Amino acid sequence: MKQHKRLIGLITGLLLGLIVYFIPISNLEAPGHICLALSLMTVVFWAFGVAQPGYISGLYLVLLAVFNVAPKTLIFSTWNTSMMYLIIGAYLIATAVKESGLGERIAYWYISKYVTNFNSIIISIFALTFILSLLIPHPWPRAFLIMSVMAVVIKSANMPKEDAIKIGFTVFTASIPVSMIFLTGDASINPLAAQYAQPVEVGWLMWLKVMGVPMILTSIVTMLMIMVIFKPTQQVQINQDDIAKKRAEIGPMKGVEKRTAFWVILAIILWMTDSIHGVDIGWVTLFIAVMMALPKIGDVLTPASWSAVPVQTLLFLTAAVAIGRVGAQTGMNAWLASTLLPSFVPENIFVLAAFVTLIAIVIHLCFGSVIAVMGIVIPAMLAFTEALGINPFIPVMVAYTAINAHFILPFHNLAILVGAGEENGMYSEKECIKFGLPYTLVLFLITCVFEIPWWKVIGLW
Repeated sequence: MKQHKRLIGLITGLLLGLIVYFIPISNLEAPGHICLALSLMTVVFWAFGVAQPGYISGLYLVLLAVFNVAPKTLIFSTWNTSMMYLIIGAYLIATAVKESGLGERIAYWYISKYVTNFNSIIISIFALTFILSLLIPHPWPRAFLIMSVMAVVIKSANMPKEDAIKIGFTVFTASIPVSMIFLTGDASINPLAAQYAQPVEVGWLMWLKVMGVPMILTSIVTMLMIMVIFKPTQQVQINQDDIAKKRAEIGPMKGVEKRTAFWVILAIILWMTDSIHGVDIGWVTLFIAVMMALPKIGDVLTPASWSAVPVQTLLFLTAAVAIGRVGAQTGMNAWLASTLLPSFVPENIFVLAAFVTLIAIVIHLCFGSVIAVMGIVIPAMLAFTEALGINPFIPVMVAYTAINAHFILPFHNLAILVGAGEENGMYSEKECIKFGLPYTLVLFLITCVFEIPWWKVIGLW
């Protein structure tokens, strides 16, 4: 079945690309025309999983270069920014926190102090995700670390399988809104969203100021919805002796943990003060990662740690950014906005936010990939709202929120997809649909009631 889907996707993408390429488009120049054909083909390939996204991304970048759609410096411009080095450094730091045992120690300490029943487990998952989002700048290793701790909690409580599945689903669902509180909460896509807001410079504190309050409220709403939708089948009693035994096995804090803690704390301080010292957080993150590999002061990261940096993800991000940037230069974005979107731009900011949210959800529902849909929707929305003269951060973050927080099936969000399955978070499509359908409606509450009024308070519009 999967092979058939891949083959269907390959044929569909090729046919769509060829059809678009050979259809005359009078108000779109040749470079934009080619960019449109290649971009649509690539998005279809991504959506159908024709091949691992890194390979598809590489194909797209090569075709843009071979057909001279745009200068090579623009196509691969992501590598000239600090964003890519922020991502590389973040993966390395996440590896250090996990492999040193520091993250596990913090998680068990919290569990031993604050977990007593089912609802307190749900709360602890969100609290730990928040705490560890400062230490581990990527949601996947963070979620798997928390899941490993929750496995011990599930066993100690002798929890039935049905309730254990609810815990697993919560671990990976919590990572979505909580990851958007801090710029480094998800160092793969938060900086990518910030890049779209140029020429507005978005630092660590700027992101926290704009997104902190709305995403904290979103996290609380998400947590409460999980408590209402996924009630336990029986009372849960945590065996604290098992947790104490696990903490005893970990033992006293080791030297490698102390060194990891020092460098991570320094990273957090430098991230928070980027507007003062003026050093981009990308360079800060990579610097901290390198320090963790040096003798005596580091010895946390090893040559094997490089395997934690996914080249395929870096290529995927390069291609996603290229869609937006090359599309802007070639006129593709403006053409998409004028052709597919209404000519009348809503002047009421709440109506505009609802409209952007709706468009983002519909397109994401069809294509699934967060990064791919960002590459299509955000540039189009920037072109669509340009005449209003509003801060570009507004349409960017409304679209990003709607795209990244939306899911109905696991493939709609990689943070959900990586946790699906018996060997991971134990949940299936059933739990995703049960929660994702009502949560889709909540997205309008998030963008129109949490974000827009807050941005008015802080003077963003």
